[in-house]
Amino acid sequence: MPTYLASRLLNALWVLFGVTTLVFFLIHWVPGDPVAVMLGESATAADTEALRHALGLDQPLADQWVAFLTGVLSLNLGSSLYYHEPVFSLLLERLGATLELSALAFLVALVVALPLGLLAAARKDSVWDRSAMGFSLVGVSIPNFWLGPLLVMVFSLGLGWFPVSGREGVLSVVLPAVTLGTGLAAVLSRMVRSSLLEVLGEDFIRTARAKGLDSRTVLVRHALRNAWLPVLTLLGMQLGALLGGAVVTEIVFNWPGVGALLVESIQRRDYPVVQGCVLLISLSYVLVNLVTDLLYVKADPRIRLGQSQ
Repeated sequence: MPTYLASRLLNALWVLFGVTTLVFFLIHWVPGDPVAVMLGESATAADTEALRHALGLDQPLADQWVAFLTGVLSLNLGSSLYYHEPVFSLLLERLGATLELSALAFLVALVVALPLGLLAAARKDSVWDRSAMGFSLVGVSIPNFWLGPLLVMVFSLGLGWFPVSGREGVLSVVLPAVTLGTGLAAVLSRMVRSSLLEVLGEDFIRTARAKGLDSRTVLVRHALRNAWLPVLTLLGMQLGALLGGAVVTEIVFNWPGVGALLVESIQRRDYPVVQGCVLLISLSYVLVNLVTDLLYVKADPRIRLGQSQ
């Protein structure tokens, strides 16, 4: 296990290095000048050059890259060109909102997907199966930027049950969480169904039924426990995306999370904040995938044995 964990950590560090380096150069190559955005069109050439020098943007790109990597190693992500605050502080302010939205969206997905997947697998080719898979198809097909405004029109403007946007009170997170969790629930329910159907054809399932166990016990205690590996893969990928910040959902509902901060910073050419947001998103992906790999080893020890051979 220590060797396996060290290997995964080394791979994670290489991924983080590659992603942050790529984003650093891409954001500097994108057309647009942050100094011009900050000073406006009426700024003089002397003021522009002075501000560029003060921000270190007149240095060679390679020197800026080395300074950025040095700052990352010392947990210093620089200061925002727009807010004039440390990037680390800005990320901490927005991270709580993203974690709250991601956790509730993940809960919505699990509550909806697991019963649907179990029901569809247990009643294969029945009306229940077709209905569950029909919901899955609709959920996958509807984009967040359409579902979000639709929920707002019905439940906020029409019925007045929930706030339209923002993060004020407990009810304000309901519609964003449902919007974000619906797509994940649709994909997850199909994965649960297909994994269960594959396991239900195994010999040990027939043995369990031959012993007289009821269908519910066979499905939940035997089949579901052995169908978790593909589901874990999907959960790891989707949870990484949620923690990284659901950009579209946060923009639609004016949710003050990391995704919204990333979009705002791109528009303002706020290089340090963009780099900090991408680094945080990459780190969340890497950590979630690392935890998923460790759960793989816990769920199936043969994976660990395969790594050591």
